[in-house]
Amino acid sequence: MKKMKRFFRSIQFKIPMLFILLLMISLQLIVANFLTQLESQMISNFQEQIQLQVGFLKNNVQPILAKDTTDEAKSAEISQLLQDYPTGNSIVEIRIMDMQGYILGTTNQTQQSIVGTRSTEADVQQVVVSNTVYSYNYIDGDSRYWKYVSPIDPVSGVSGNPVGIISVTSNIESRYTQVKDIGIIFISSSVFIIILAIVITVMISQGITRPIAEMKQQTEQIAEGNYTGEVMIYGDDELGQLGQAINDLSVKIKEAQEGTEAERQRLDSVLRHMSDGVIATDRRGRIVIINAAALDVLNLRNEHVIGTPLLEVLRLDNSVSFRDLLESQEERMITIEEDGEETIVQCEISVIQRESGFISGLVCVLTDVTEQEKIDRERRNFVSNVSHELRTPLTSIKSYTEALVDGAWENKEIAPEFLNVIETETDRMMRMITDLLNLSRMDQNRLELDKEFVNMNELVKHIVNRFDMVLQSDQYREKNYRILTDITQRNLWVEIDQDKMTQVLDNIINNAIKYSPEDSNIQIYDDEEYFYIDNPCKPLSKEAQNNLFKIFYHTQVINKPQNGTGLGLYIVKNILESYNLEYSFKPYENGMRFKIRINNKEKDDI
Repeated sequence: MKKMKRFFRSIQFKIPMLFILLLMISLQLIVANFLTQLESQMISNFQEQIQLQVGFLKNNVQPILAKDTTDEAKSAEISQLLQDYPTGNSIVEIRIMDMQGYILGTTNQTQQSIVGTRSTEADVQQVVVSNTVYSYNYIDGDSRYWKYVSPIDPVSGVSGNPVGIISVTSNIESRYTQVKDIGIIFISSSVFIIILAIVITVMISQGITRPIAEMKQQTEQIAEGNYTGEVMIYGDDELGQLGQAINDLSVKIKEAQEGTEAERQRLDSVLRHMSDGVIATDRRGRIVIINAAALDVLNLRNEHVIGTPLLEVLRLDNSVSFRDLLESQEERMITIEEDGEETIVQCEISVIQRESGFISGLVCVLTDVTEQEKIDRERRNFVSNVSHELRTPLTSIKSYTEALVDGAWENKEIAPEFLNVIETETDRMMRMITDLLNLSRMDQNRLELDKEFVNMNELVKHIVNRFDMVLQSDQYREKNYRILTDITQRNLWVEIDQDKMTQVLDNIINNAIKYSPEDSNIQIYDDEEYFYIDNPCKPLSKEAQNNLFKIFYHTQVINKPQNGTGLGLYIVKNILESYNLEYSFKPYENGMRFKIRINNKEKDDI
């Protein structure tokens, strides 16, 4: 007994006990502080992970909410997106709502009936009003939950108000359970260490193994693409330096990944907004990248193109090989026919080559030059037609002039006839030159209108009287053309350029005479709103009607010789459109009818 008392009173006992007491106190403080910080850190990491997932989901939802479509279409896309989105075990429910609080989609399959209804939750209403993030914890039963409600900003680069709201409910009870379990482990370990008197050994061991485990965990997270974690540094020794190096590596990899992603997004944006089509292939000639412009030009869909050989897409597989493209790299013109429509595509090819000389693929730039080719073709035809039209009267003038020079001027019967022909052909050339000048002004948007109030029915009568004189000439007398008019006696005052409107009516009436069969009546009449010119020619085809007012167009369906420059009706169209006048040229029971809407004013209103 005395020995026991002596042992308890001895320094041998007191020092270990003091050491144990100090160690216990230290361990208790360390454990308490550690558990507090661990709990805070785990909850913070959990919330950051949820916010990161929310950010990725926002990026996917933003384009859908920004679309100019119905709420039903947006809800369908969002529901499909949420159905395919991996929520994990922690996320209980994700809801997507518009800025009015109407639910567009939810991950809760038992709550799909709420889609389309308006949320009554106070947190959602607060976000609707304030446009700020709102988060809080709450307890439901035996579990603790964390709710995060955030507005969805517009697509990057677009200013404006938020386009929607995202609400995420997550179960954080497992995190508290983990902290509790860790606390129990720490306490048990402390007791075990104290009892076994190997505290120092255990601490040394933990001091070595714990940083290594954390570094291993961090490297695994980096390999999985998670760069948010950080290795805890316990000292400035080799392990601490290694941990700091891993932290620095994580930051640099994150920055490099963000830079790569930014470059990819910029490339996608450039390709998406290019007016020309762009196709990139691998070294075997299979398509790996194609933008929307290329799909439109080639009339393709993206899901059917990736991995397809370039030659097959360009319809060149029967004429050239992929090696030919690599070697020549010359510009090619490709003709694509779809549903009877012909599309001409200019294809520029360049090689993707590394510094080492290794060829990794091709880049093909496609430009739709269909309209340009049509314009070039029409201009060539126009030059040919104009040359022909000018050569014909010049030849006549030259011939009759030579005849006059040779002595025909002395013949009083023939000379006036020759001079009349020369005058007629000269007037014809002047009309063609005037049309060319008007065309040039229209192309340069320099068509000048000298507007004044003109009595429209008097103008029409004047023009008809002039054409009646023309129809009495030798050229038309035997063809027996007649112009019949039924014009209202009421004065119709219109603010127009008299010369330009005269040119319009001259072209229409002249075409009616030109393409009408002999012994026919050309009728000109009006009602309260329109002037009509009935042309008793053969009705035009749908194609001819659609192209009739295009520049350089000549119809091929009328049983008359084709002549003229193809400018008359194009000039008519531009003049009428400059007045904002409604017009049409459509078939009727006996031919084609030209109709012009007249915005008339009463004399007293002028």
